[in-house]
Amino acid sequence: MRYFIVFLFLCLSFFGNAQNDTIVSPIEGTVINAETRLPINNVHVINTTRVKGTVTDGNGFFELNAKVNDTILFSYLGFETIKVRVTNDWIKNKTAKVAITEKAYALEEVIVRKYNLTGYIEVDTELIPVIEDQYRYSISGLNAGYEVGNKSPSAVGKVIQSIFNPADFLYNVFGKRPRQMKKLKEMKKDNTIRDLLATKYDRQTLAALLEVDKDDIPLILQNCNYSEYFIKTANDLQILDAISACYEEYKILKKNK
Repeated sequence: MRYFIVFLFLCLSFFGNAQNDTIVSPIEGTVINAETRLPINNVHVINTTRVKGTVTDGNGFFELNAKVNDTILFSYLGFETIKVRVTNDWIKNKTAKVAITEKAYALEEVIVRKYNLTGYIEVDTELIPVIEDQYRYSISGLNAGYEVGNKSPSAVGKVIQSIFNPADFLYNVFGKRPRQMKKLKEMKKDNTIRDLLATKYDRQTLAALLEVDKDDIPLILQNCNYSEYFIKTANDLQILDAISACYEEYKILKKNK
C-alpha cells in the first residue's frame, strides 16, 4: 500500500509538470531599469514563440499568455533588447521582475566630404555620382513605393531560380523553414508587433521572431531582388512586408513548378 501511494504521488507530479509544459497560461511581470530600479512604461513585450505582444503600462507592468520554454523578447528605445525563457517557476508564481540595461553608444569620428564642383554643368554632372534607376515596388499595408533594384524582364526571376536550384539561398530559407515562415502572417496581424517593428532598424527583433540569423535578412532581400538602398534604409516593418511578399511569390511558383 505504501509503495502504491508513492507511485501515485510520482504519477501526479509528472502529470502536473507535463501540464505546465503544454498549457498556455497568463504570465505577469514588471520591467525595470537595471540601474535605477525604476519601472519603465511602453516597453514592447513579445512572445516570439506564439507571435503575440503587448506593452508595459505606467508601472512597468505587463501580462501575456505563454507556456514553459516560450521565448519572451523585451525591446525599448535606447535599451538593450533581451530575450528571456519562460520557466516553470514563472508559470507557477505568475509574476517576475525583468531588468533591462541602457545602451552604451561610442561616437566615432565622422568626416564630411563635399563635391569639388567647378561651376561648369558639363563637368560637374560627371563628378556627382548618379543612382541607378530603381524599380518601384508597392509593399502590402504601406502607402509608399520602395525600390527593389534594377527592373528585370521578370520581377520574380531570382525566386524562380531558387525553386529550380535546391542549393539556392532562398530555397534553404523558405523551403526548409515552413514553420518559421508561417509566422509572417501572424506577425502582420498583431498591431503591437507591427508598431514595434515600425520603430526599429536593427533587424534584431525581426530575426528573433523569424528564428533566423540577423545577417541572413539582407541576403534574403538581395535574393528577392531588393536594392541595397532599400535593405539599408527600410525599417523592420517594411522589411517584414518585403519578405512576406517574396515568400508568397515563392509559394505560388513552388506550387506551379
